[in-house]
Amino acid sequence: MPIVNRIADLHNEITAWRRDIHAHPELMFDVHRTAASVAEKLKAFGCDEVVTGLGRTGVVGVIRGNKGQSGKVIGLRADMDALPIQEATNVPHQSTTPGKMHACGHDGHTAMLLGAARYLAETRNFAGSAVVIFQPAEEGGGGGREMVKDGLMDRFGIEQVYGMHNYPGLPLGEFAIRPGAMMASADRIYIDIEGRGAHAAKPHQGIDSVLVGAQIVNQLQSIVARNVDPLESAVVSICQFKAGSADNIIPQTARLSGTARTLTPEVRDLVEARVREVVEGTARLYGAAATVTYKRDYPVTRNHARETEFAASVAAGVVGDAHVDTDLAPVMGAEDFSFMLEARPGAFIFIGNGKSAGLHHPAYDFNDDAIPFGASYWVKLVETALPG
Repeated sequence: MPIVNRIADLHNEITAWRRDIHAHPELMFDVHRTAASVAEKLKAFGCDEVVTGLGRTGVVGVIRGNKGQSGKVIGLRADMDALPIQEATNVPHQSTTPGKMHACGHDGHTAMLLGAARYLAETRNFAGSAVVIFQPAEEGGGGGREMVKDGLMDRFGIEQVYGMHNYPGLPLGEFAIRPGAMMASADRIYIDIEGRGAHAAKPHQGIDSVLVGAQIVNQLQSIVARNVDPLESAVVSICQFKAGSADNIIPQTARLSGTARTLTPEVRDLVEARVREVVEGTARLYGAAATVTYKRDYPVTRNHARETEFAASVAAGVVGDAHVDTDLAPVMGAEDFSFMLEARPGAFIFIGNGKSAGLHHPAYDFNDDAIPFGASYWVKLVETALPG
């Protein structure tokens, strides 16, 4: 497997960077320590430009090749933020901050791109410019959207953009990708129920918001089962139910919240419409009222065909054709790299994390053995896309 030799030599150092980031997790846009460390390293590597504060706390480095300025510019993106989860790995580099951990591997993504940036700044064996993008707030904050709104693509002249994410269960040394819908859209659902409070011993005098909420949760499950074409994909999950203040009071109000995931605009429209109808109709059936706030958040992560084929060919150059799955089934998780793919053509690829706990699990840890594959992929992507 043609791992870049210099990347192999840097493996231990990149691992140390990754574990330092892992030990100091930061959430959403509050990634000041991580962003400062990234910027410091990019400057030490000799990047031609290092810009901080893009999209609030994002960091961008520009590396110009020494084979001439062809005018072509390629963007490579990694995310930096962690999750509000209590870590349960017991690894030596585990989180030092209670209630926060890198449970999605963004520490590994950042470290791999830093490793690639160091190599690219040392060798500059390409024509044009490589722009390395370190993004905050992927986990629900839409940091990708904010960086695009802050002028990321136009300011640096980015023509194509690529992203990468680790994939637990996919063997080490393997990649997976597909053209078109790669990951789902993610919408937020908030349901406010207004009943009538009463003593628990006199339920007939009230309208039980807990009962109404329970019925709404059950009825929402009919949307995917009975409204969405079985050959399409959708998920509706209610994940929070907040009501009541005591065990002998029927609460006046209740609040539910959850998410809807879809892969096409048509199904997205259908799910939103049916959520509203089901919630409002069910509440009326029990004499209550319900208000739905349906927030469209991350769009579908949609890979562009030509760039997907290119990314797959580069990955195959690192690990071999047999170790690149080009027809991965779509994933119902979501990614705010979708905003970058709406702004420029590009592709998002998965890299194997081997046997590990799943993403967002308290026992998850990024597999450092994936580093040489991921960093080599980034290097080869630039050198192949920007030949001299």
